[in-house]
Amino acid sequence: MDVRIAESWKMHLKDEFDKKYFKELVAFVKQEYTGFKVFPKGSQIFSSFDRCGFEDLKVVIIGQDPYHGDGQANGLCFSVNDGVKMPPSLINIFQEIKDDLGKEFPATGNLERWADQGVLLLNATLTVRAYSPGSHQNKGWETFTDAVIRTISEKREGIVFLLWGAYAQRKGEIIDPSRHKILASAHPSPFAANRGFFGNRHFSKTNTYLEAQGLKPIDW
Repeated sequence: MDVRIAESWKMHLKDEFDKKYFKELVAFVKQEYTGFKVFPKGSQIFSSFDRCGFEDLKVVIIGQDPYHGDGQANGLCFSVNDGVKMPPSLINIFQEIKDDLGKEFPATGNLERWADQGVLLLNATLTVRAYSPGSHQNKGWETFTDAVIRTISEKREGIVFLLWGAYAQRKGEIIDPSRHKILASAHPSPFAANRGFFGNRHFSKTNTYLEAQGLKPIDW
């Protein structure tokens, strides 16, 4: 099956696209886009891969679902389009960056600038029906994104994985900790941020690790 995803990823994931679950997933997603409003727009489903090539990858952040409100989702976890009000979790992420690195809040919550520096902003589920959180869970996306994480773990070395919250940490159990740097903490949502997200210093720790490998740090 020909999937419109960046070539650097296609060569590593091509076997997934011919599996039964993925063909069923594609059929489901196409039907959803035909019958309902679905986010992100179709051209942005694989934006996280398109903006961050496999060989350019330095950091992986694992989210859960795309935002389900109008105009928010752009294919990158935690990110919103320019001009869109920042959701609470994203505000807390920027607050931790400010506390950790002294950087002021940015003008936009669009995280394309992170992706362009080698940060894979990977939601476990890449699509969602409008106003219906979790509506595309357990349809095959999780199997695909597990394959993505496993591929990174096996074929790359020295990647920083930021696992925020129990869901991301469970999904990260397939990462080989002897080959990669895993940083785990509470989720940045308002319900959990005070239980270990604030003060985790993941952003400075990531950059320290990257610099120790001779790599350019991320401009968070």
